[in-house]
Amino acid sequence: VQARGVDPLVAIGRPVDRRSYDFRPEPSPREPLRITEPWRLKMKARLQQDPAKTLYALRRQTVEPVFGIIKSAMGFTRFHLRGLANVATEWTLVALAYNCRRIARLSAA
Repeated sequence: VQARGVDPLVAIGRPVDRRSYDFRPEPSPREPLRITEPWRLKMKARLQQDPAKTLYALRRQTVEPVFGIIKSAMGFTRFHLRGLANVATEWTLVALAYNCRRIARLSAA
């Protein structure tokens, strides 16, 4: 459904069951998930086309590494305050710290 000019690209499932660095023993094989819902079939067909595939691939390089850096390198794994206003303020400070760190690293390079 296209609402307010937004044309979403939605993941319909994992492309790979296991990650390349997972060294645990292989689980017993399962029957593959059958996609039967019409909207999922349409989205699957759309995600296999070049424009949508390119746009969806951008997701991996733009947003998700930022959260990984904030969690692992900066050590921010949970909010310490309660209430929506306090959490919003705390997140603003974390984002500001991330941006300052990024500006310092980019200007040094």
